[in-house]
Amino acid sequence: MNKIYLVAAIIGAVIPCYFFFQFIQLNGVNLPDFISALFVNGAAGGFSADLLISSFVFWVFMFQQRKMSNAPKPWLFIALNLGIGLSCALPAYLYAIETSHNA
Repeated sequence: MNKIYLVAAIIGAVIPCYFFFQFIQLNGVNLPDFISALFVNGAAGGFSADLLISSFVFWVFMFQQRKMSNAPKPWLFIALNLGIGLSCALPAYLYAIETSHNA
């Protein structure tokens, strides 16, 4: 499974970055415009709200796992989540867990 998680993390990094770079090419690095675009209509707002809620739950889960076991420290995965997205951070976290269990 760890190879699947690694491939998913890579794909989960490349695809969002493709769209982020498109946005940056058109708008520059403009955080207010980016946040406005996240909620430009109901569909985008629904996806954005879903992602924000899922990300929060993922963070809570990682901190809980850290307390209960020798799970990876969550800070790298929070940075991935904030910098790229949950589609990269979640499989990267699962890869880290899987790799540490197989070591």
